[in-house]
Amino acid sequence: MNDHTPSPALPPVVDRKSWQEAREALFAREKAHTREGDAIAAARRRLPMVEVDASIEVIGPDGPVTILDVFEGRKQLIAYFHAWWPGRTAAEQCEGCTFFNSQVRELAYIHSRDATYAVLCKGPYQESIRYRDFLGLEMPWYSAELTAPQLLEGRDWQRHHLVCYVRDGDRVFETYYTGGRGVEIMSPTHGLLDMTVYGRQEGWEDSPDGWPQPWGDATNPQVWRTNGRPIAQWSRIEAGRSDQLS
Repeated sequence: MNDHTPSPALPPVVDRKSWQEAREALFAREKAHTREGDAIAAARRRLPMVEVDASIEVIGPDGPVTILDVFEGRKQLIAYFHAWWPGRTAAEQCEGCTFFNSQVRELAYIHSRDATYAVLCKGPYQESIRYRDFLGLEMPWYSAELTAPQLLEGRDWQRHHLVCYVRDGDRVFETYYTGGRGVEIMSPTHGLLDMTVYGRQEGWEDSPDGWPQPWGDATNPQVWRTNGRPIAQWSRIEAGRSDQLS
């Protein structure tokens, strides 16, 4: 916005007591939502599991390793399957995966729960690790270019997925997976914007008339892009980092 941009609509102005009453009514709904989320998480912990071939290989910094190795000796593994568009430049890579993965930073708390977070990228290792380094990410990164169809059996393996595994000795089991909007759990950005009066400013949101919604539909790649690049890339370009993948 600037001085020449029409001001967007605003909520009605009320006195503090009226505002507090409206806030308390919403707070009751928020608490119910939180408790339902807790109940769903409890049900998730009670799902059955399916065994995965522990010898399936991915490519890491030292060459092929097994999916069992990706656990790094911990009991659990949270794996994000990062989409990759072969032969395309960094500017043309997946804007959604760039958005979500760039928000995963501090892993110490995950490690304290005997769990590992790792990226299994669906592109070649040498190109995709350069992309990780361009973004300034530090999480373990592997290429599942050749084995993603096995690890994501029965699913559209070309999309992004968040998959949870547990191991029992040398055996590996898949306990949960999600995709689409399910990966929003990785994004504190969404949660913070959802608390603001204008929300995410995307066209699918149920907002009052006159609310700014310049970002269109959430399925539109341009929601995640500015001037032809995934939004998160611009600060890296301005910092002088190279986005050359070859």
